[in-house]
Amino acid sequence: MRRREAQEPAGKPAREQVYLYVREQILRGRFTGGSFIEEEQISSAMGVSRTPVREAFHRLEAERFIDLLPRRGAQVRQVTAQELADLYETRRMIEGYAVARICREKIAVPPEMAVILDRIEESAGGDHFERVELNRRFHFTMIAALGNDVLSELYQSLGSRQQRVAMTALAADPNRIDRIRDEHRTLLAALHAHDEGAALAVLEQHLRPVFGVVSRLPGYALAEGGAQD
Repeated sequence: MRRREAQEPAGKPAREQVYLYVREQILRGRFTGGSFIEEEQISSAMGVSRTPVREAFHRLEAERFIDLLPRRGAQVRQVTAQELADLYETRRMIEGYAVARICREKIAVPPEMAVILDRIEESAGGDHFERVELNRRFHFTMIAALGNDVLSELYQSLGSRQQRVAMTALAADPNRIDRIRDEHRTLLAALHAHDEGAALAVLEQHLRPVFGVVSRLPGYALAEGGAQD
């Protein structure tokens, strides 16, 4: 594993650099679910001491990217079928509420949502990492339009799981990218028209169970849910 410190943005603390690096490797599937990550492995790769690595690991554990196991080290968490189902049930509740309020109260739709969709369509074809990051921003921007800081913070707390599940889903079935793009555009148009029924219908479609994804995840026999992104 090659050293990374020269490629990281200047001025970021070492623990932040380690956090961003390890998080990206997990999201990209380079550190696979169930595998172990050694402190020495990361400190050597990034040219830092073990202290910032340890600090980054604690943050990654708090965000449920890894589990820190006594005498065994950091193990990458696997996305399970139940976790995927629970996440999207929660998203349907929060995003459905946001859609209803935007339409009923005729809240202005943030222009940034259209800009983000343009960037998603311009993102590299085979690299899902940037697409997933932008997708999370698109949905969060819709939530933030309500001006409810507590709700925004609650939705933000789902971010790490949302990104991992989305990367897992796209890796399982990349052919759904075009459908996701069309649903984003349809949702945005319905929001601009303040058409609550149409917006909720496309959101339900957007976050519906997808057998081809959930059936490939650990614990599938115990869960029934999945979603598109």
